[in-house]
Amino acid sequence: MSQTASVRAAAGAWKRTIEWPTLGVAVAIYGAFGLLTWYHALLPWWLLLPLGAYVVAWHGSLQHEASHGHPTPWAWVNEALVLPSLWLWLPFRRYRDCHLTHHLDENLTDPLDDPESWYVTTEAWARMGHPHRALRLALNTLAGRLLLGPAYCVWRLACSELRLLASGAPGQARAWLPHLCGCLLVGGWAVGVCGLSPVTYLLAFAYPGVSLTLLRSFLEHRAVQPVAGRSVVVESGPVMALLFLNNNLHALHHAEPGTPWYRLPARYRARRAALLSENGGYLYRGYGEIAARYLLRPKEPTVDPLARAAHLVVVMGPASIKA
Repeated sequence: MSQTASVRAAAGAWKRTIEWPTLGVAVAIYGAFGLLTWYHALLPWWLLLPLGAYVVAWHGSLQHEASHGHPTPWAWVNEALVLPSLWLWLPFRRYRDCHLTHHLDENLTDPLDDPESWYVTTEAWARMGHPHRALRLALNTLAGRLLLGPAYCVWRLACSELRLLASGAPGQARAWLPHLCGCLLVGGWAVGVCGLSPVTYLLAFAYPGVSLTLLRSFLEHRAVQPVAGRSVVVESGPVMALLFLNNNLHALHHAEPGTPWYRLPARYRARRAALLSENGGYLYRGYGEIAARYLLRPKEPTVDPLARAAHLVVVMGPASIKA
């Protein structure tokens, strides 16, 4: 069994029943999306944008649950549940495979082996021009990650997919055809039925929705030894915890990747002292604290502090995008 297959099996091993709370979240997400798009003309932009961003990022959190084998025992049902791509940019199958590879914790943050790492190798940094270096430094601030991060993720995805296409790598059609169908569903409803302009959808829903997802992943991991110290805990309030489906308790998620989102708070209360001991106290008391510290200040070096000799770099981070 491959490493990714092993992680996928472990991720779905919590139980093999239908998880109704997660299905309830799916109903709430699509219901809210339908209402926001249908009544968009009645809402001022300053209300439509945060609500649209919240719903799209919430759907991204649902995709994260589906990538771990929730909420049903059937992978095709879970994939169908998140088929409508509210944020448009990333095929679910690409996200799922990258995210499960990311869960090989011994490789966490390694820019060569962790597809969700935002670090770069020393060799890659040396090859970068000054504009690209400036961009990477900006992306290490929260403001830069939120404002520029979605566009950067799309650019990196395009570069990656073009390289795969040029190399003749298999599987691209299997990943992109369902995604394109999901984009057509969303566009057909939002633009064709509800009358939203494509520009309004991108600016009020898709782009800020990816930004909110990048808020969650901004400092989910740090490059330190030991490996147990690399995953954060953000003790967030109920609004943000629901948005991220408790993935803000990220150290616990990596310790128990198969546990469904609605059981994480109780598990965290039971394991809090041990988790914070294992991760070296890597803890924040909410996203407001993170913004206060890192809105305009880089959170850490861009070059991997645990850098090893290399000739290749992977710098796309969905979700970190992710996912």
